[in-house]
Amino acid sequence: MRESDIPLTAVSTPSGMLWEWFVIPQGLKNAPATFNRMVSHVLRPLRDFAPSYFDDIFVHSRAKGDLSAVEVHVRHLRQVFQVMRENKLYANLKKCIFCAPAIPVLGCYVSKNGVRVDPEKISSICSWPTPTSPTELRQWLGLANYLQKYTKDYAGLIQPLSSLLKKDATWLWRPEHQAAFDSVKESLTSAPILMLPDDSKPFYVVCDASDFAIGCALMQFDDEGRERVMSYQSRQMKPAERNYPVHDKEFLAMRYALIKFRVYLLGEQTFAVYTDHASLRTAMKSPHLSQRMARWLSFFVEYNFVVHYKPGKNNILADALSRRPDYDPRTAST
Repeated sequence: MRESDIPLTAVSTPSGMLWEWFVIPQGLKNAPATFNRMVSHVLRPLRDFAPSYFDDIFVHSRAKGDLSAVEVHVRHLRQVFQVMRENKLYANLKKCIFCAPAIPVLGCYVSKNGVRVDPEKISSICSWPTPTSPTELRQWLGLANYLQKYTKDYAGLIQPLSSLLKKDATWLWRPEHQAAFDSVKESLTSAPILMLPDDSKPFYVVCDASDFAIGCALMQFDDEGRERVMSYQSRQMKPAERNYPVHDKEFLAMRYALIKFRVYLLGEQTFAVYTDHASLRTAMKSPHLSQRMARWLSFFVEYNFVVHYKPGKNNILADALSRRPDYDPRTAST
């Protein structure tokens, strides 16, 4: 803490004494941001292999030239320790993990193969008892929602459960609710390993819309030429959106995908968007646009992408995201 700021932290005790903090204590409003900024600043020269998040530093290495991955990793660790020593930063040895093939990062496990769900998180969700009230259901969904990017049809799976949380809904746990509850648990136990973004490879997006939902996925090809998913996203349409014309629904799905994956796609070199609606490729050039379409087109110009037509029978991934029967309000219970 700066010497000039120390008096600002003074507190008075019943005995009349004043106590001042020489370091930032927990509880100050600006403490987290100040600490995070300091750590990011001192590690800036090493950010290519040692990113940080508040008081966590994640050192990752791969083989380089004649050096093995372990040898490179040891060099990286020495550089990190030297920076910490120069800035009087200390590590808790009991909390350190060295030379591990996978490490826990913000609720998931990261390895050279990709990102997978933290087994402890899955265990917590799967061991959760059947909810007996809307409050308990909200608590469980709050935990499950954190892992939705690992499940390609998550919004469809929870649709029966969401209907129980509507304002005027009567709480009545039926077999379809139990089935949805169990399906979410099962989907998370078989969650795939998501690919880590590789800036040297092009991204592409698949998206689709049905009468009642939209879905999309961000993908890349790995080094072996296999299609790999980085994130799934889907949601049910709002009542007003269900009345959109077909091509507007497809544009809605595309817009949803670009918003969800903005951090990867904005400023990126040309990327591909695959859709099963053939007219989407020419609709953006139409001289007759609705106000809604004009607003969306002004959003699309921020991105550099090319739309490709992919028939629904070949666009299996996004098609499944948007066409689950559970999404359909005609079959969903209320």
